Amino acid sequence: MPKIDRTQILKQSLIFSGLQDEEITELARLCSEKRLAAGEYAFWEDDSPDWFYLLAEGKVKVVKHSSTGKDFIIAFFEPGEIFGEVAVFENRPYPASAQAVVDSVALGIRRGDFLKFLSRRPEVALRIINVLGGRLRTASGRLRDLAGERVEQRLARTLLMLSSKLGPSLPFTRQDIADMAGTTTETAIRFLSGLNARKITRSARGKIVILDELKLKLLGEGPPPL
Repeated sequence: MPKIDRTQILKQSLIFSGLQDEEITELARLCSEKRLAAGEYAFWEDDSPDWFYLLAEGKVKVVKHSSTGKDFIIAFFEPGEIFGEVAVFENRPYPASAQAVVDSVALGIRRGDFLKFLSRRPEVALRIINVLGGRLRTASGRLRDLAGERVEQRLARTLLMLSSKLGPSLPFTRQDIADMAGTTTETAIRFLSGLNARKITRSARGKIVILDELKLKLLGEGPPPL
């Protein structure tokens, strides 16, 4: 990967886009590049929260490891998004692991340096709080889905959630979708095969393309009440 322009990455991010040029320059000096090969971890669950991250290139997934050995994918992050911030603010170990899906580059800022920067830039802290609020609402919705909805609804909602963020072409395997929906790979395969047969999706190696979003939304809503 070629050398990245840290100031440009910071300017284009939602969190830091409102800063003045001199503030962006100051923040860029605090950043260190962390290059991750596909499958490599930026940090592991229970690691010390030493770094705050902004994804510059690639894709990162956040994974929760269970006692049974099964991983549950909590979220995916695209360039311009932050991750690891909750543990940094709480000064508690990372609650989940962050793993590169493809070759990726993140800008890391040491916890102490970042908190000092925020103490002089309260507007940035407020933006991060808004981001956290949105993630909390998304997490609450997913917990509700896991607790009370049929597995077919969860799978449909997972595809719709990913599509709303990434577009209709989703670079995920059936295993990824199963992990995000909290079900087995076999169940996800059967569900996606049914969608393919009904021309709602098309599957290729490592990719799922949504062809009929309306029908998928109807599946996500579930059967009508009696």
